[in-house]
Amino acid sequence: MKWSEEVLKEVEGIYEDILRLPFVKELTAGTLSKERFLFYIKQDSYYIENYSRVLSHIASRLPEKEWREEFLRFALDGILVENSLHASFAEISYSKIHPTPTCLLYVSFESAKGLEPVEIEAAAILPCFWIYMLVGNEIHKNSNTDNPYSNWINTYADESFAQSTAKAINICDQLAQQTTPEIRTKMTEAFVMATKMEWMFWESAYNLERWKI
Repeated sequence: MKWSEEVLKEVEGIYEDILRLPFVKELTAGTLSKERFLFYIKQDSYYIENYSRVLSHIASRLPEKEWREEFLRFALDGILVENSLHASFAEISYSKIHPTPTCLLYVSFESAKGLEPVEIEAAAILPCFWIYMLVGNEIHKNSNTDNPYSNWINTYADESFAQSTAKAINICDQLAQQTTPEIRTKMTEAFVMATKMEWMFWESAYNLERWKI
């Protein structure tokens, strides 16, 4: 069994919990409040900025030239997505975004994996591709065309993102195949933890999470 097949089974329960989140269900139905949606967009913008840096750092550490090229392309795609967010939601002041506790925890977790073997760092970033794509596909499949967020939801069905996700999964599988059993186990642990943080990210947006002090 490929490493990716193993970890997807490992997080199956978390994935199902994500699909049951009020944020995901209301976004799919088009009933999510604009306040919650824009709150999510702002936090996602902050996350993507760090995500692109992490992808670039992974690229610099990968042993194969074609893998490095792919991860650099992923990083560039992240920057393009961020620019698209800025253009689409001009009403948001992106210069004044302050990360929530959950957002800060997530980006700090991924950045910290840069101090560990590259296999683990790559595994920690993979849920942002894979789980996000799976959830997005479910939202897109079950959403109606009159959904007020349809333009945003349609981005989930982007074929280029699906192709990038498949490439990232394949690279992680090859890294897992070539590494030690100990590092492979840590790759799984990182993937599972990052998937939990994907759940936390959507939940925190719905709750309009704030610092208590």
